[in-house]
Amino acid sequence: MRIGYGFDSHEFTPGVPLKIGGIDIASDKGLAGHSDGDVLLHAVTDALLGAVAAGDIGGYFPPSDPKWKGADSAIFVREAVQQVRRAGYAVANVDSTLVLQSPKIGPHATAIRARMAELLGIELSRVSVKAKTPEGLNLPNTASAHVIVLLTEHREAGELAMKAAESMPQSVVDAEVEQVLEKSGPELRKRRTAPRKKS
Repeated sequence: MRIGYGFDSHEFTPGVPLKIGGIDIASDKGLAGHSDGDVLLHAVTDALLGAVAAGDIGGYFPPSDPKWKGADSAIFVREAVQQVRRAGYAVANVDSTLVLQSPKIGPHATAIRARMAELLGIELSRVSVKAKTPEGLNLPNTASAHVIVLLTEHREAGELAMKAAESMPQSVVDAEVEQVLEKSGPELRKRRTAPRKKS
């Protein structure tokens, strides 16, 4: 297993679209940045890259390169996921905390979690998004994100899947087999139900 930590922060600027966790949020000001300013996805990207010691987001998408001006940060996450897979790992779960005065993240949390789960290729139940206000930090015009990711080796992921399959009720297994037989045609069904010859 490996653990990665990512952090990012951006300043709010009037007239800029607000995007957090890959979701557009209605607001009179957004997060300034060379790309789309998505503070959460930037932190996710760094957490993934850090977990496999593959550098940081700036090494892949330097802000000095006009190619990435206004880019969708989902591109950054996808590249980081590829680096994780090349290193032989898979994402197990993600825990994140946003720190900002406004807007309220609660109404958007499920949509953000769903988008992050989609980008990471994991179940919704493996993605956590929390939000806090910056009390005592004197940062009313800034949003920051802290992200921790847990990775498992592909072998470990396969073992977990095998254990899950072994614990599956027989009725569920039988239903899955029936679906396969329906798709495969009567010939395969005949072979399965035919009595075996004694040797």
